[in-house]
Amino acid sequence: MRIISLNAWGGRLHEALIGYVRQADPDVLCLQEVLRTPGTSCGWSIYRDAGLELPQRFNLFTEISTALPGHDGFFCPTSKGELFDGDTVIVAEFGLATFVRKTHSVIAQGLDFVHGRFSADGWGEHPRPRNAHCIRLFSHEHASTITIAHMHGLRDPAGKGDTAARDEQAVALIRLIERVWPGDERLVVCGDFNVLPDSATFTILARLGLSDLVTGYGLVDTRTSYYLKQGRFADYMLVTPEVKVAKFEVVVAPEVSDHRALLLDIG
Repeated sequence: MRIISLNAWGGRLHEALIGYVRQADPDVLCLQEVLRTPGTSCGWSIYRDAGLELPQRFNLFTEISTALPGHDGFFCPTSKGELFDGDTVIVAEFGLATFVRKTHSVIAQGLDFVHGRFSADGWGEHPRPRNAHCIRLFSHEHASTITIAHMHGLRDPAGKGDTAARDEQAVALIRLIERVWPGDERLVVCGDFNVLPDSATFTILARLGLSDLVTGYGLVDTRTSYYLKQGRFADYMLVTPEVKVAKFEVVVAPEVSDHRALLLDIG
């Protein structure tokens, strides 16, 4: 089974992103920073916030769904707000997306907020709402089950250091996982956590027997050349001891975001 986790950056490197997900062909694709605008076509828009302007694919969820026709897609919104195409306002949803190959059966799942609550009339105040999605799959090929969760951790303008909100976020993630995971099977937890490698988040998640592959493999960079700031950690992939790692890679090329994709092949 192949699992990929990636902060999609709103699809800013759209062509490369679509090509990569098709080529990598994951069984489970966990995406953060995805936009969906039901009932519209696909294309570019601009996100504006306090003088910042970022190009975004306003219907990235539909575009990824089209690129992966053999997968079921689950969209998990945190907020609904305005994007702009010139003077035209586009109202879109923002959140997580999970894509699962249709040959695997989703036999349980959970979705909840790990910080804040759903914002229906704007993107929300900083630190903005964040959620997590947890699924339990049955693999018919191997007659086995696995639980996979991913999260987009809150972004604090003050930085990636530990805060009470981040500790509460990790505890909320555990509560969500425990609603789905029976505790006696393989568990994978991944995403853009927005924390540093020495964060208390990992001590909290260790209660479930999870250990991080990024730091465990001695890797020091999960960002691409498009990220120009200091502090190159953001994305993590954690597993329980039952997970047999056949391959783990922080993907250097192609660059499809300002985050690198995390790729895990399970034997």
